[in-house]
Amino acid sequence: MPFPDLAERLAETRARIAAAAARGNGQQVTLVAVTKTHGADAVNAVRALGVFDVGENRVQEALPKMDEVGEGMRWHLIGHLQRNKARAVDRFALVHSIDSIRLADAVAAVGRERGRPVPVLLQVNVSGEATKGGFEPGELDGAAGHIVALDGLQVKGVMTMAPFEAPETVLRATFSGARAALETVRRAGHADARELSMGMSGDYEIAVEEGATIVRLGTVLFGARGT
Repeated sequence: MPFPDLAERLAETRARIAAAAARGNGQQVTLVAVTKTHGADAVNAVRALGVFDVGENRVQEALPKMDEVGEGMRWHLIGHLQRNKARAVDRFALVHSIDSIRLADAVAAVGRERGRPVPVLLQVNVSGEATKGGFEPGELDGAAGHIVALDGLQVKGVMTMAPFEAPETVLRATFSGARAALETVRRAGHADARELSMGMSGDYEIAVEEGATIVRLGTVLFGARGT
């Protein structure tokens, strides 16, 4: 049986999320099970335990899994989206990684063509790491102002990633910076922007304490990749 300890891992993770939310704002938190590098069996395993939100980094890995798993799941694109693959957003419930004006324009065109806005998050590079994509906090106001005029998008909030293995002070500064970015987006006219997608397996409890409404968890549920 694949992932034999998944039920125990999931129960503990849910308890930790609930406790962290109680220490924070008492917010509802969506757990997105990150199934990248795993097969459709991982998706089916979490679905059997009542998790219906799954995250994938790459379109080309996600689409075959979608076809194999079938209906009933909410798919999140959490990795970088190339503009030439923008049409694939039609298969996702939420795109977490709108990281440039050009990508926003391309995805908005898909939303207009299908007659239904694409739900997205604006990716913000709060930590300033060169290896991470996203809008810089200082450019977010202008970007959000441009995007608010795109009728093919529905901005639901922001997403960020903290530095790996960073001290708690850095993690909290990153996550509080994402909270500030969300307020910037809302002030630009995005009234539906309420989601904070932040927190992964190594830092999700701190992220929830700082206001995360979506956490993206892979290793804590499925174990280290390749094991």
